[in-house]
Amino acid sequence: MTPFQIAGRPIGDGHPPYIIAELSGNHNGKLERALALVDAAAEAGADAVKLQTYTADTITIDVDRPEFRIQGGLWDGRSLHELYREASTPWEWHAALFARAREQGLQCFSSPFDPTAVAFLETLDAPAYKIASFEIVDTPLIRLVGAQGKPVIISTGVASLGEIEEGLRAAREGGAAGVALLHCISAYPAAVEDMRLRTIASLAAAFGVPVGLSDHSPGSVVAVAAVALGACIIEKHLTLARADGGPDAAFSLEPAEFAALVRDCRTAHLALGQARHDRAGIGGGNALFRRSLYVVADVAAGDVLTQDNIRSIRPGLGLAPRYLPQVLGCRATRPLQRGEPLDWTMLGPAA
Repeated sequence: MTPFQIAGRPIGDGHPPYIIAELSGNHNGKLERALALVDAAAEAGADAVKLQTYTADTITIDVDRPEFRIQGGLWDGRSLHELYREASTPWEWHAALFARAREQGLQCFSSPFDPTAVAFLETLDAPAYKIASFEIVDTPLIRLVGAQGKPVIISTGVASLGEIEEGLRAAREGGAAGVALLHCISAYPAAVEDMRLRTIASLAAAFGVPVGLSDHSPGSVVAVAAVALGACIIEKHLTLARADGGPDAAFSLEPAEFAALVRDCRTAHLALGQARHDRAGIGGGNALFRRSLYVVADVAAGDVLTQDNIRSIRPGLGLAPRYLPQVLGCRATRPLQRGEPLDWTMLGPAA
């Protein structure tokens, strides 16, 4: 795996998961609410907040054709232009949101959806870029993003392995300062049973880059499981209250839930540790309380050792229990007292 950094924060195997609070359209058209979301992300312990930088006219066009209208799901019947007009974050808010994030000790970056958004985000000194799932096939856009010399995080969504490889290549050819992939199920919301988290390890093995999860499933269990399976980045939508509505509210976490996600993901990472099969380190001292062979009844010198006077018990200072068949039938070389750990010097020839 090739790790990289976002504003000095290492991203990759062995480092705590980098947790991104996605604001998306949960501002509900109010700058004050968007700023409050940044504050909530900081209070919850996120590493970064992420915006989406587009207008309805840069991401689609206003055309009344069937393919421009959503069929089924959370946004059934809505036109793309209508939905994106509601969900977009006004560009004139971006500077205030970036500034609030810096004040709160958070990184702030965005998903650009066309070259004008990339140019605009460069004026704000964005420390990284995110490519949304449906833009992974726009290799000219990805190459342009890579050319800014910043880290690039790419969601894989509905992409094939070949399309993922092309997106990675475009970012690298552009000059990206590190690339990560996010496993993503592009359903809103995504059902837990559809999450296919084993894909995280598969992507890491196939491409040798840090891999995380862009999570649209309910709750935080899937994100925690992803960290246990090696996810280096977790991206999750944040809202002040689902009851307030909005285009993304149904699959977003409220602040207390997001704080629990952050805490549990980092706890899961702490629990991973390193693979070891020895007794060194934590808990090794408790080997004293494993079973071993002990004298459980007084034995006179020359008497035969039997199951009545030798047993496998705790603690573990005597001979290993595997030697019991060899020990039984031997004669004691000296008087043995109840409670002594058995050793080879106590054993004479068999009777």
